[in-house]
Parts: sequence; structure tokens; C-alpha cells
Amino acid sequence: MAYRDETQLYSCLGQLFNQVETDIPQATDSLLKAKLSIRFNVTDPTAMLLINAKERPLQIEYGRANNHKPDLEVDVTGEALHQILMGQLSLTKAVGSKKVKPKGPVWKVMALADLFYHAQKIYPSICGGQ
Repeated sequence: MAYRDETQLYSCLGQLFNQVETDIPQATDSLLKAKLSIRFNVTDPTAMLLINAKERPLQIEYGRANNHKPDLEVDVTGEALHQILMGQLSLTKAVGSKKVKPKGPVWKVMALADLFYHAQKIYPSICGGQ
């Protein structure tokens, strides 16, 4: 299993997004240009996060308490998310194989490609040993 529980998943992703925003702020440009809000519904472990890129700085909410209506919802397993962030699974293949299931305008999920590409440079040092 990629993450022991939702606490570990939130911790990894929190560290990752903080470092991406600090070290590679342009990684969020395509999301901000698209003015997207995306909710990730993660299973195994059960977790939820909302990336709100309506305006700079990007807002990320962790947990089920967010009640924003996202532009796009993405169902993904913790394992698939880990594999994407490790660079072991491409976003395109993940969508094609239904490991990532977008609900809403599917083409909008590709706005995540930039963020994931840059995150892959940082993620292994933060959460690679999970």
C-alpha cells in the first residue's frame, strides 16, 4: 500500500505542494490559467483534497469538510496517485486504464499534467520510501 492512512497521505501531499509552490511556482500556472478547482476522491486510504486554482495563490484543502463545488472531480486510488507522483504511471495512461476517473470535462484533467510533471521531481525525496 502506498500510504498507511489518510494522515500520512495528507502529510506527504502537504509537504509536496508546499515545496512545489516554493521551489517551482510556475508548476501551478496551467491550473491557474484554467481557473480550475479539482477535488480528488482518494480510496485506499479514504481521503479527499480540493485544489482551488481560481486565483493565486493556489488553495489546497485537505479532508472531507470542504463543500466547494469543484469544476472537476477525480476518483483515484492512493496507489495510483503514488505511482503517478513517482513517475511510474503517466496521467494519460492512468486515465485510459481507469485508474484515474475524472467526473466532469475530462480534458480539464490534463491541466494537472504540468503540476504532476514538476511534482515528480520532488515527491520521491519526500514520500518515495512509502
